[in-house]
Amino acid sequence: MDCRFRFRFCIIRFLVLASCAWLPFTPVAQAARVKDLATVQGVRNNQLVGYGLVVGLDGTGDQTTQTPFTTQSLMSMLSNLGINVPPGTRLQLKNVAAVMVTATLPPFAQPGQQLDVTVSSMGNAKSLRGGTLLMTPLKGLDGQVYAIAQGSVSVGGAGASAAGSRTQVNHLSAGRIPSGATVEREVPTPFSDDGVLRLELTTADFSTARAMADAINRNFGAGTATALDGRVIELRAPSLPDERVAFMAQVENLEVAGSRAPARVVINARTGSVVMNQSVRLAPVAVAHGNLSVSVSATPVISQPAPFSGGQTVVTQRADIEVKQAGGQIVHLDGGAQLADVVKALNMLGATPQDLISILQALKTAGALTAELEII
Repeated sequence: MDCRFRFRFCIIRFLVLASCAWLPFTPVAQAARVKDLATVQGVRNNQLVGYGLVVGLDGTGDQTTQTPFTTQSLMSMLSNLGINVPPGTRLQLKNVAAVMVTATLPPFAQPGQQLDVTVSSMGNAKSLRGGTLLMTPLKGLDGQVYAIAQGSVSVGGAGASAAGSRTQVNHLSAGRIPSGATVEREVPTPFSDDGVLRLELTTADFSTARAMADAINRNFGAGTATALDGRVIELRAPSLPDERVAFMAQVENLEVAGSRAPARVVINARTGSVVMNQSVRLAPVAVAHGNLSVSVSATPVISQPAPFSGGQTVVTQRADIEVKQAGGQIVHLDGGAQLADVVKALNMLGATPQDLISILQALKTAGALTAELEII
């Protein structure tokens, strides 16, 4: 009996698994968290900037004859330290460079917190490698000092020169100082104020705003979230700070089903890079693309005078201009609803990234590309 029972159980289990295998596959709906789609209004970064001096360079600093502001800054700093430089003194310094110091002050930053800073040369210094940034105040847009920066500059490049030859790897005129600035002033944020909170979508979209408001209301009750427009969602949050933090911790981890970024194609005109997201669609279209090249070459021609004529040899240039146009055949691109189909169709053209930029712009004008083109 035990063997028959086990045999029947195995048969039933096999039939159940086999029937499940024939069920139609249902794709899982895309979902994104609230924190990936929106930010809290008023909770933002603040940019800081300052002017300072980098010292200790190995002869790669500014040439003071061409950058007088470096000498003026150095003399002003020495004067503040009690060292008076006689008027009219011409300082020939090669170990000092004038730099701009930038940093990002994150939200909720408190005095004493450490920040990373970026140091960039503003003169003609050859390299900032091995230099030390002197104490530099970092100011905000209101002119107030929010941080103080100082420390050794870390440069990721390297270079060497000798006998008129020079080699360089990466960039030497800019570097970073990890934890090189100390916050001195707090920037108030509206998060701790009483009242409502507002979420701002990183990309304005009415459907995403509606879906996010519905997701919040399903979890916290009707009336908790109200979509004001395609970007801003107003939240009715608790008044106590601890409850408000707990409320936002739950809200930002909610998943918004069906959210999809607007169709966009980003084109970098300097490098020829083309990036598109999964919402891009392509309608059936015919494309003909031909390459046009113009080459200009100059050949020196030497004209010598006749013997005993007393003339001089003259060198002239003869220019040859050649225009070539490669014949382009008409290629029919089938419409695609998936990103892989769009990429496959564009690859059929066999165009370079620079040619692809022109083709995408023409497809957009023709109405065959349902996406927003953004050129950076």
